[in-house]
Amino acid sequence: MKVTEHLYKSNETLLSFEIIPPKRGGDIQQLLSVLDDVVKYNPPFIDITSHAAEVIYEETTDGGMKMKVKRKRPGTLGICALIQNKYNIDAVPHVLCSGFTREETEDFLIEIHYLGIDNVLAIRGDESGFHKPLKYGRSINEYGLDLIKQISDLNKGKYLEDGLLDSYGMDFCIGTSGYPEKHFEAPNLITDIKYTKAKIQAGASYIVTQMFYDNKFYYDYIEDCKNEGIEVPIIPGLKIITSRAHAHSIPKNFYIDIPSELVEEVDKAKPEHVMEIGVEWTFKQVEELLNKKVPAIHFYIMQNSKPIKMLMKKLGL
Repeated sequence: MKVTEHLYKSNETLLSFEIIPPKRGGDIQQLLSVLDDVVKYNPPFIDITSHAAEVIYEETTDGGMKMKVKRKRPGTLGICALIQNKYNIDAVPHVLCSGFTREETEDFLIEIHYLGIDNVLAIRGDESGFHKPLKYGRSINEYGLDLIKQISDLNKGKYLEDGLLDSYGMDFCIGTSGYPEKHFEAPNLITDIKYTKAKIQAGASYIVTQMFYDNKFYYDYIEDCKNEGIEVPIIPGLKIITSRAHAHSIPKNFYIDIPSELVEEVDKAKPEHVMEIGVEWTFKQVEELLNKKVPAIHFYIMQNSKPIKMLMKKLGL
């Protein structure tokens, strides 16, 4: 079922989660444990992040630097199949521009279509430092808008190769990202929202926001989007702070603000108490969002289900 169908059919706020594949060569048992924990809360869909190769530099024995390309987290396709078929929950794989050619993207979309997956989240992705050489006429999607156009074309039966016999259209529900505190590359929030509107016009059916720690950012974003004529569901995204390092790395990595009250409380606390503080802060956010009857709440949990279990217990779930 499509994400939008879940949203429109429900009379109450839905809960969804986002997980990350294990590192290359790692063990899937931890991920299975996380899935076993979160499926208890009846999520209608679960997002699975995708990861392109990235460039790292290693020092050589002669004092020089050697560039190496690493694919750290493969496995999105297999995890989607697991979620879709073992747990009977709709999987939402992330599809990226960064690090992938349009030809690879088309193959990936065909494969998830074979698996009966109806949803994708189309995003540009983080800059990894790796730029794949384009050979044999291959091409890339530079921006999220380009990617959404490609998926929309595929929905209409328009493939990269012309003249395919018996080609058929697919029917992916396309999600896109939104930034209540604006994308760091945008000159201002309204300009950023105009970019988001273009993605909706190109075929995206819903928005999942970047994490935020002050609900006012979300409420203002909803109003600004409405003023620009955006009418699709906008799902708030939340992440529980679980360590002191989080409170200082999240703003740097995701270009968001964390309220001074929360940072001060985290900095003063003993390390073993930080997760409790993070859970309590998110609990207050969730209570307020539930009272506002938002369509869904999306939790960025990655590979740690302990804080989400603490939160759900406080919510009585």
